[in-house]
Amino acid sequence: MPILAIHDSDFETLIHASSAPVLLDFWAGWCGPCRMLAPILEEVSAARPDLLIGKINVEEEPALTEQFQILSIPTLIVFQNGRTLKRISGVHAKEEILGMIP
Repeated sequence: MPILAIHDSDFETLIHASSAPVLLDFWAGWCGPCRMLAPILEEVSAARPDLLIGKINVEEEPALTEQFQILSIPTLIVFQNGRTLKRISGVHAKEEILGMIP
């Protein structure tokens, strides 16, 4: 499944209505660690085609950034059935990210 850009307008539809696990990446274009994480998320996507991966640009989506109290980027949040399961900040290995996902 491709990695999607998530916006406030489609957040509820894509995240809370998804029956698949969801991994959200809060990021910004100027963030070096965020750019380092991008190819790792591509690998995660290839390893878990059942997973919905979304990217939320913190500069373009301030309401979602505030809602999830994002204080550092990149921050990854795993959802299932609309509920937050796990959350980590920083760059992590593919195996560690896959270990977060049910």
